[in-house]
Amino acid sequence: MKVVHIKNAAQREACLARLCAEAYGQDAGIAPLVTFAGVTGVLFPQEAARLLALADDQGKPLALALLALDESGEGMTVMQLADLDTETVKAPAMKLVGELAMRAPLRVDATDETQEARFREAGIERWFSGKAGVRIGLSKRHPATGLDDLPRTLTVDEQGVVQSFKRDRAQFDDYKQRFVNGLENFPATLSARH
Repeated sequence: MKVVHIKNAAQREACLARLCAEAYGQDAGIAPLVTFAGVTGVLFPQEAARLLALADDQGKPLALALLALDESGEGMTVMQLADLDTETVKAPAMKLVGELAMRAPLRVDATDETQEARFREAGIERWFSGKAGVRIGLSKRHPATGLDDLPRTLTVDEQGVVQSFKRDRAQFDDYKQRFVNGLENFPATLSARH
Protein backbone atom coordinates (compact mmCIF):
# COMPACT_ATOMS: atom_id res chain seq x y z
CA MET A 1 0.00 0.00 0.00
CA LYS A 2 1.07 3.55 -0.63
CA VAL A 3 -0.06 7.10 0.07
CA VAL A 4 -0.80 9.05 -3.12
CA HIS A 5 -1.05 12.85 -3.22
CA ILE A 6 -3.63 13.41 -5.97
CA LYS A 7 -2.39 16.34 -8.05
CA ASN A 8 -3.89 15.61 -11.47
CA ALA A 9 -6.81 18.07 -11.75
CA ALA A 10 -9.34 15.66 -13.27
CA GLN A 11 -8.52 12.85 -10.83
CA ARG A 12 -8.52 15.30 -7.92
CA GLU A 13 -12.00 16.60 -8.81
CA ALA A 14 -13.34 13.08 -9.24
CA CYS A 15 -11.82 11.92 -5.96
CA LEU A 16 -13.07 15.00 -4.10
CA ALA A 17 -16.61 14.42 -5.41
CA ARG A 18 -16.47 10.79 -4.26
CA LEU A 19 -15.02 11.76 -0.87
CA CYS A 20 -17.74 14.38 -0.28
CA ALA A 21 -20.45 11.91 -1.32
CA GLU A 22 -19.02 9.19 0.97
CA ALA A 23 -18.37 11.50 3.94
CA TYR A 24 -21.81 13.12 3.95
CA GLY A 25 -23.89 10.11 2.92
CA GLN A 26 -27.11 9.79 0.94
CA ASP A 27 -29.35 12.20 2.86
CA ALA A 28 -26.95 15.14 3.05
CA GLY A 29 -28.82 17.55 0.78
CA ILE A 30 -26.57 20.25 -0.66
CA ALA A 31 -23.71 19.87 1.88
CA PRO A 32 -21.45 17.64 -0.30
CA LEU A 33 -21.77 20.06 -3.23
CA VAL A 34 -21.05 23.07 -1.00
CA THR A 35 -17.84 21.49 0.32
CA PHE A 36 -16.86 20.36 -3.18
CA ALA A 37 -17.36 23.89 -4.57
CA GLY A 38 -15.56 25.61 -1.69
CA VAL A 39 -12.54 23.32 -1.82
CA THR A 40 -12.37 23.29 -5.62
CA GLY A 41 -13.00 27.01 -6.04
CA VAL A 42 -11.00 28.41 -3.12
CA LEU A 43 -8.79 26.02 -1.15
CA PHE A 44 -7.22 24.12 -4.08
CA PRO A 45 -6.33 27.29 -6.06
CA GLN A 46 -4.76 28.78 -2.91
CA GLU A 47 -2.88 25.50 -2.31
CA ALA A 48 -4.53 25.44 1.13
CA ALA A 49 -5.84 21.87 0.81
CA ARG A 50 -4.48 18.50 -0.27
CA LEU A 51 -6.29 15.36 -1.35
CA LEU A 52 -4.60 12.09 -0.47
CA ALA A 53 -5.45 8.47 -1.03
CA LEU A 54 -4.34 5.17 0.37
CA ALA A 55 -3.91 2.93 -2.67
CA ASP A 56 -3.06 -0.73 -3.02
CA ASP A 57 -0.01 -1.91 -4.97
CA GLN A 58 -1.98 -1.71 -8.25
CA GLY A 59 -3.02 1.89 -7.51
CA LYS A 60 -6.65 1.12 -6.58
CA PRO A 61 -7.86 3.76 -4.09
CA LEU A 62 -8.84 2.22 -0.74
CA ALA A 63 -9.43 5.41 1.27
CA LEU A 64 -9.47 9.17 0.72
CA ALA A 65 -8.60 12.11 2.98
CA LEU A 66 -8.94 15.85 2.48
CA LEU A 67 -6.43 17.88 4.47
CA ALA A 68 -6.58 21.64 5.00
CA LEU A 69 -3.61 23.74 6.03
CA ASP A 70 -3.71 25.92 9.10
CA GLU A 71 -3.13 29.68 9.01
CA SER A 72 0.58 29.26 9.77
CA GLY A 73 0.99 26.86 6.84
CA GLU A 74 2.72 24.38 9.15
CA GLY A 75 -0.03 22.00 10.26
CA MET A 76 -2.74 20.08 8.40
CA THR A 77 -6.20 19.14 9.61
CA VAL A 78 -8.21 16.18 8.37
CA MET A 79 -11.39 17.79 6.96
CA GLN A 80 -12.95 14.70 5.36
CA LEU A 81 -12.09 11.02 5.56
CA ALA A 82 -13.70 7.98 3.93
CA ASP A 83 -13.17 4.26 3.48
CA LEU A 84 -13.67 3.11 -0.11
CA ASP A 85 -12.77 -0.58 0.12
CA THR A 86 -13.11 -2.35 3.46
CA GLU A 87 -13.28 -5.84 1.94
CA THR A 88 -9.58 -6.13 1.12
CA VAL A 89 -8.23 -3.91 3.92
CA LYS A 90 -9.68 -3.35 7.39
CA ALA A 91 -10.27 0.35 8.21
CA PRO A 92 -8.22 1.78 5.30
CA ALA A 93 -9.05 5.40 6.24
CA MET A 94 -7.48 4.88 9.67
CA LYS A 95 -4.46 3.25 8.00
CA LEU A 96 -4.17 6.40 5.87
CA VAL A 97 -4.37 8.59 9.00
CA GLY A 98 -1.69 6.40 10.58
CA GLU A 99 0.63 6.86 7.60
CA LEU A 100 0.04 10.62 7.58
CA ALA A 101 0.50 10.90 11.35
CA MET A 102 4.01 9.44 11.02
CA ARG A 103 5.00 11.85 8.24
CA ALA A 104 3.06 15.10 8.72
CA PRO A 105 2.07 17.70 11.33
CA LEU A 106 -1.48 16.32 11.48
CA ARG A 107 -4.53 17.45 13.45
CA VAL A 108 -7.77 15.51 13.81
CA ASP A 109 -11.02 16.46 15.52
CA ALA A 110 -13.01 13.74 17.27
CA THR A 111 -16.65 14.33 18.15
CA ASP A 112 -17.02 11.27 20.39
CA GLU A 113 -15.02 8.68 22.34
CA THR A 114 -15.29 6.09 19.55
CA GLN A 115 -13.71 8.45 17.01
CA GLU A 116 -10.99 9.41 19.46
CA ALA A 117 -10.21 5.74 20.15
CA ARG A 118 -9.93 5.02 16.40
CA PHE A 119 -7.58 7.99 15.91
CA ARG A 120 -5.51 6.89 18.93
CA GLU A 121 -5.13 3.43 17.33
CA ALA A 122 -3.95 5.20 14.16
CA GLY A 123 -1.13 6.91 16.09
CA ILE A 124 -2.60 10.25 17.21
CA GLU A 125 -1.37 10.39 20.80
CA ARG A 126 -1.65 14.00 22.04
CA TRP A 127 -5.20 15.09 22.89
CA PHE A 128 -6.82 18.32 24.08
CA SER A 129 -10.39 19.29 24.95
CA GLY A 130 -11.78 21.77 22.45
CA LYS A 131 -15.07 23.64 22.25
CA ALA A 132 -18.47 21.92 22.35
CA GLY A 133 -17.04 18.58 23.48
CA VAL A 134 -14.72 18.19 20.47
CA ARG A 135 -11.43 16.46 21.25
CA ILE A 136 -8.44 17.69 19.23
CA GLY A 137 -5.67 15.22 18.46
CA LEU A 138 -2.18 16.08 17.21
CA SER A 139 0.47 13.87 15.67
CA LYS A 140 4.02 13.79 17.06
CA ARG A 141 5.18 16.00 14.19
CA HIS A 142 2.68 18.79 14.91
CA PRO A 143 4.53 21.83 16.34
CA ALA A 144 1.71 23.00 18.67
CA THR A 145 2.15 22.24 22.36
CA GLY A 146 -1.46 22.97 23.31
CA LEU A 147 -4.64 24.77 22.31
CA ASP A 148 -3.11 28.21 22.94
CA ASP A 149 -0.58 27.90 20.13
CA LEU A 150 -2.75 25.86 17.75
CA PRO A 151 -3.34 27.91 14.56
CA ARG A 152 -6.81 28.12 13.07
CA THR A 153 -7.52 25.70 10.22
CA LEU A 154 -8.41 27.19 6.84
CA THR A 155 -11.96 26.14 6.03
CA VAL A 156 -14.72 26.51 3.48
CA ASP A 157 -17.14 29.39 4.10
CA GLU A 158 -20.20 27.20 3.62
CA GLN A 159 -22.71 30.04 4.06
CA GLY A 160 -20.77 32.12 1.53
CA VAL A 161 -20.87 29.27 -1.00
CA VAL A 162 -24.62 28.81 -0.48
CA GLN A 163 -25.20 32.54 -0.93
CA SER A 164 -23.13 32.60 -4.12
CA PHE A 165 -25.18 29.65 -5.43
CA LYS A 166 -28.38 31.60 -4.73
CA ARG A 167 -27.05 34.68 -6.55
CA ASP A 168 -25.50 32.84 -9.49
CA ARG A 169 -27.51 29.92 -10.84
CA ALA A 170 -24.98 29.28 -13.64
CA GLN A 171 -22.22 28.82 -11.05
CA PHE A 172 -24.42 26.39 -9.08
CA ASP A 173 -25.21 24.42 -12.25
CA ASP A 174 -21.51 24.34 -13.20
CA TYR A 175 -20.39 22.94 -9.83
CA LYS A 176 -23.29 20.50 -9.78
CA GLN A 177 -22.30 19.18 -13.22
CA ARG A 178 -18.62 18.96 -12.23
CA PHE A 179 -19.62 17.06 -9.07
CA VAL A 180 -21.74 14.57 -11.04
CA ASN A 181 -19.01 14.21 -13.69
CA GLY A 182 -16.50 13.54 -10.93
CA LEU A 183 -18.64 10.77 -9.45
CA GLU A 184 -19.11 9.22 -12.90
CA ASN A 185 -15.39 9.41 -13.71
CA PHE A 186 -13.95 8.18 -10.42
CA PRO A 187 -10.61 6.56 -11.31
CA ALA A 188 -10.21 2.82 -10.82
CA THR A 189 -6.51 3.38 -10.24
CA LEU A 190 -4.33 6.31 -9.19
CA SER A 191 -0.83 6.91 -10.32
CA ALA A 192 1.77 8.65 -8.18
CA ARG A 193 3.17 10.11 -11.41
CA HIS A 194 0.18 12.42 -12.09
